[in-house]
Amino acid sequence: MTVETIYIARHGYRMNWVTSNWHSVTGLPRDPPLAAFGLTQAQELADYFLSLPEDLRPTIILSSPYYRCLQTAVPTAQKLGLPLYVEHGLSEWYSPVTPGTGLHPRPASATELRAYFPEIDDSWKSIYYPSRKGEDVPEVHDRVNCLMRALVPCIERKYSGKHRRVLLVSHAATVIALTRELVGDRSLPLRVGCCTLTELVRTPGETRAVGCWEAKRLADGAHLKDGSSRDWGFEDITIRDGKVIDDAGQPGTENEVDEPVGLQRDLLPPELLAHM
Repeated sequence: MTVETIYIARHGYRMNWVTSNWHSVTGLPRDPPLAAFGLTQAQELADYFLSLPEDLRPTIILSSPYYRCLQTAVPTAQKLGLPLYVEHGLSEWYSPVTPGTGLHPRPASATELRAYFPEIDDSWKSIYYPSRKGEDVPEVHDRVNCLMRALVPCIERKYSGKHRRVLLVSHAATVIALTRELVGDRSLPLRVGCCTLTELVRTPGETRAVGCWEAKRLADGAHLKDGSSRDWGFEDITIRDGKVIDDAGQPGTENEVDEPVGLQRDLLPPELLAHM
């Protein structure tokens, strides 16, 4: 069997939007936890999935490695008894680093993150890593296109068709790019609020992983008591000379090596690589 439905959720409301007095639980810079409101949203998301008939619920969750995304994914994993996997390809979008300022942060591995979230199953090895040098807008779309062309068939092969409904938990920019690439419309106008849900259904008979999905709902907040909040879209970014402005890297990373980067081809089955 093939993957038929992809649910995509943005993380809940972040602590750093409530107060500047917060600390990173993992020690990673730019990795705020959820605020109390965000934790409530994550529970509401889980309750929504639990309310669905079993044959409509996701059966596997892949999350960005950032703390706020894992906090968002855990209640659904717990309530539905699902495996929770970490996929770096779903990570936050950072604009290109200003030259000479170092690299953007990168979260830890799934095995290391289990110290904070024992629900994580570290048998899944991330198949894609964004560059810590950042990405411009076309590059984040290219990233998720490459990721999904590998991810969907990997799930189908690795789990022998067991998972027909997949939940991805990510960040606003990444959620928008994922949705656009899956439906095949890079210009699709979309704003994404915290813990909103996108539902995409694959066109019957399609074997492609991207460009063949129909949107049943887009960034919908109907399952949340207070509806959508803190929505974001690519129109909110600052553009200079036709490109997104640079962002400073993390101090102290100037001599670090930017690796791994891109598709981890050694983790993919040979028959899949032939079509990548």
